[in-house]
Amino acid sequence: MDLVGACRAFVHVGERGSFTVGAAAAGMSQSVASRRVAALEQHLGERLFERGSRHVRLTPFGRELLPAARRLVLAAEELAHEAATAQRRPFRLAVPDTCPAPTLARLAAAARGEGITLELRTAAPAVRPHLVRSQQVRAALVAVPPDQARWRVPLGLASVARPHARRLYLETLRPRRTDQGPLRRVWLQPEDDVPHVRDRMARLRDAVGLRPAQLSVATGLAQAAAEVFSSADLLLCSPVQAQEFGLHWRPVGELRLERTFGLMAAEESDAERLGTRLGEVLADCLGAGAEAEHENAEHAENAEDAEDAEDAENAEDDAAHTGTAGTEEEATR
Repeated sequence: MDLVGACRAFVHVGERGSFTVGAAAAGMSQSVASRRVAALEQHLGERLFERGSRHVRLTPFGRELLPAARRLVLAAEELAHEAATAQRRPFRLAVPDTCPAPTLARLAAAARGEGITLELRTAAPAVRPHLVRSQQVRAALVAVPPDQARWRVPLGLASVARPHARRLYLETLRPRRTDQGPLRRVWLQPEDDVPHVRDRMARLRDAVGLRPAQLSVATGLAQAAAEVFSSADLLLCSPVQAQEFGLHWRPVGELRLERTFGLMAAEESDAERLGTRLGEVLADCLGAGAEAEHENAEHAENAEDAEDAEDAENAEDDAAHTGTAGTEEEATR
């Protein structure tokens, strides 16, 4: 039995002394109100109304129960109001500041379709867990060790000049006695200034004979990209970031690097809710799975280069053929 619905019918009929008027006030038909009151009487084991031909009157038992039924109905209405307010309240989520604005907009739109109003806040890796613990946000996308990752973002090296090799090896940056210009550096973003990325790169730097200064952490992505644009330096980044800056991206030759993310929330149910409903859109924001897209773009780029080379070769052949024909014609004369 719907106890709240039955009590609502009982309260409205009891206050108005009529099933017809009471049912209309409760927003239900008279037959529904009659059935609900009858079900409530059966549930309680006593009659609530004395029914006449034109009017109904509360029994002594009904008068005793009316205040409690009224409180139950008001409590149910208050609960429904609080639930609606809670659903409209923004869900604050901290995200990496490397997430592109268009993907964040698509994330917010997808969340609305799931009945979630997202309020997004970008923050550095070390700050995002603190925001959750201090309850400034309800959840955050945080950097986690690889064995705890829910999302993985491939990392590689990006440069202004297009490399000929399919991979970039850090050992190619090793200083030589004949080098005249400044040392080439690899720039890390703050998002990658975490142990499972920074420390592995530092160990590789030392293993291949690079100098300490050749691995630097920038204050931000814009600064790191500016250093790369103005030199032969390399940027450690995802394929999506390289595409945004118009740089050429290649995987690191000596090791496989990834940004690894998880969801941290004050309530475990919040993390599960976001991960289940918005997992794919969150992956797009982070750039997870972008390496396959990069490989497709690289194949297309290689195909275009091959086609251009073939066109150039055909043009040279045509020019040579034209020159030979002209020489033969002149010799005939």
